Amino acid sequence: MDIEDTPEEAAFRAEARAWLETHAIPKGHPDDFSRGFFTLAADWDRLDRQARAWQRHLFDGGWAGISYPKEYGGRGGTTIQELIFAQEMARFGVHNGPFAVAHTMVGPAILEFGTEDQRERFIEPMLRGDEEWCQLFSEPGAGSDLASLTTRAVRDGDEWVVNGQKVWTSSADRCEWGILLARTDPAAPRHRGITYFLLDMSTPGIDIRPLRQMTGDSHFSEVFLTDVRIPAANVLGGEAGVGNGWRAAMHTLANERNMIGSASADDDVVGLLALAREAGRTSDPLVRQELARVHTAVSVLTYLGYRMQTALSRGQPPGPETSVLKLRYGQYLRHSTNLAKALLGAHGMLDGEQGRWSGYFGYRFVWAPHSGIAGGTNEVQRNIIAERVLGLPGEPRPPAVQAAVPGPATGDH
Repeated sequence: MDIEDTPEEAAFRAEARAWLETHAIPKGHPDDFSRGFFTLAADWDRLDRQARAWQRHLFDGGWAGISYPKEYGGRGGTTIQELIFAQEMARFGVHNGPFAVAHTMVGPAILEFGTEDQRERFIEPMLRGDEEWCQLFSEPGAGSDLASLTTRAVRDGDEWVVNGQKVWTSSADRCEWGILLARTDPAAPRHRGITYFLLDMSTPGIDIRPLRQMTGDSHFSEVFLTDVRIPAANVLGGEAGVGNGWRAAMHTLANERNMIGSASADDDVVGLLALAREAGRTSDPLVRQELARVHTAVSVLTYLGYRMQTALSRGQPPGPETSVLKLRYGQYLRHSTNLAKALLGAHGMLDGEQGRWSGYFGYRFVWAPHSGIAGGTNEVQRNIIAERVLGLPGEPRPPAVQAAVPGPATGDH
């Protein structure tokens, strides 16, 4: 289901589709790895290897970083072309999820706020698939209220010494680099005095402790930083970035919401309908009603994506509407997975590959609650929509917060 492309967009889509038909793994192939992070935990190492190889193949073929400038290894195209290629790639059995943080969140921040040296050092390796990135924003006491973070960085000559703790860091144990927020001026108002660092994850003093989840894997980790030394050259934006990391952090989080909300859901309708047929439930009016709700929800997500696509085509950056997309996707993921479990019945209790669908939907069932937290909780997204989109009165906040930052003071991860 495509919206009407301009002639230039249609030509690009045809070129992308032709290349993918020649080079990408088809859906359903034994090597299909398009389920990405919904792959069973035991297969994550394989997913990482396949994604790295695929990303290098994209780079060699001239399809990595489509909207990134050519001088940094990109294609030099447009954001709308980036989106079109993602739409076409979703038709195949490939996935570059391990690079989602790097390409969707870190790369744009470095291009927008980084120094020239930082652009030259970091962009091409991430596009080539050599370096994965993670996000070190959230803390035990600073998640939805990110501005209350307490990790500290103290200047020592041409280095910063960092001490603190981060949590819910996706793939921290697999990544070569991370983006880190730390407070560098404790006396400054809460949204100031925060600095955005580019952190080599092999630096001494970093202790990564994977967190076992109810999925059985350890997608997230808690990260302890003890006297971790970061070169001053790794402050995003150089000296001008010291104490001014909040704007870049909000830029990163807006892109994160867009990334989460834009996850493809087209296959779910086909899969759930097939599951209903196998269960002999297609004539059940309640099942038919729920299938219709899923179809409607997928259509809503698709058209929200098209709305974003139209804005990008006009050169408009993502804004608070990303919160609408992200919130709706989280709601949809839980509803569609609950329906799958209901259709599976007792078979839904099976794990792994004991049933055709139970392994996949069983994993999704215990993964789905994460969608209401990652990228900012559903409650935070509703506040953003209410205050920044609808113009409703702001959420009551302590006087100190109101004095420090005019308007909504919501930071989240």
